[in-house]
Amino acid sequence: MAGDRRPRRDTRVDFLRGIALIMIFIDHVPGNLLASFTLRNFGFSDAAELFVLLAGFSSMMAYGGAFARDGAVVGLRRVLARVARLYLFQAVLLLLVLVGVSAWIHNFHVVPDSGAPYVHTGLNGLRHGLTLQALPASLNILPLYIVLLVLFPLIYALIRISPVLAALVSGGVWLWVNYDPDFNLTNWLDGQGWYFNPFAWQFLFTIGALGAVLMRRNGGSLPHAWWVRLPAVLCLGFAALAAAPWVTWGWLDWHPIVLNAPDKTVLAPLRLMNILALVTLALGSEWFRRVAEHKALFFVVACGKHSLEVFSLATLLSIASRLSFLTFGVNIVTQLLADGLGLGLMIVLALILERWRHPASAAPRPVRATENLIPVSLE
Repeated sequence: MAGDRRPRRDTRVDFLRGIALIMIFIDHVPGNLLASFTLRNFGFSDAAELFVLLAGFSSMMAYGGAFARDGAVVGLRRVLARVARLYLFQAVLLLLVLVGVSAWIHNFHVVPDSGAPYVHTGLNGLRHGLTLQALPASLNILPLYIVLLVLFPLIYALIRISPVLAALVSGGVWLWVNYDPDFNLTNWLDGQGWYFNPFAWQFLFTIGALGAVLMRRNGGSLPHAWWVRLPAVLCLGFAALAAAPWVTWGWLDWHPIVLNAPDKTVLAPLRLMNILALVTLALGSEWFRRVAEHKALFFVVACGKHSLEVFSLATLLSIASRLSFLTFGVNIVTQLLADGLGLGLMIVLALILERWRHPASAAPRPVRATENLIPVSLE
């Protein structure tokens, strides 16, 4: 468990989270050429799974450490403060999307393929959105994170009793959801369930928390023995063969392994295995630590450190990009503007926040593996 000493950040976690944020922005813009090179093209999972798994890692280090050092009252207060901050960002995003997309529809007379049901419901939709009953497309990740963080004290308590018990309970709920997908919260906008079923995705979040405990016990990294790496490599190779869009890339119509796309809503087993294999290799690798600490990639780490602000901006920019593509068409000019301005503004925001909050450090200080790096969440 988390000890009394406050842990150092693990740059690999921030780097991975920064990559996830960049890919989430790209994937949320239909017609984006860069979307051919994001994580979802090389396996069954995508940046959303990476983001949630890392949220579990970071929550355990930040809030699990607070529970261990300062007691239940302080720990609960910190969790509730973070939940309130997440909710505030979600509320502002809902309002901005309602106003901004409504104005765009009014002025350009276009109807976006996503978000329109929420916008057309007006204040009624906003009311349901503020109570987390209405989840517009692209605005459904923060509500999932809010629910998972509310569940964290229970997850932490189970881990304190027994990590095995926590894994069994969480895994049992996940298995039940995969058996009965109707076990879900309802999205008022379409009467269907949440796109990210929180009863399924809590398992990935819990695994992340358990991974943080394992990293602490293993000197700041996940195990990197050959018998751990080999199955992970084989899993990723299998996923790449089965999921890669060979035809889209202009290759032969080659389908060595034919599988239906695993269900994202219930976090199907193939998606879970894929992301666990990827993170196992990344957080067990000292070579990957050196890559993440390279000064040339500091902008990615900065995005990961300030994930909430960068994610919120990316959400608004992806919606604006979709509207621009719908209005002005998808061409080289709109592609360059969408990706250049979008990614550029995300990076600029991250660097400004990093310099503002940590003025003494312009870049991450390289650290040794022996310093017992473990991930923490920036407040």
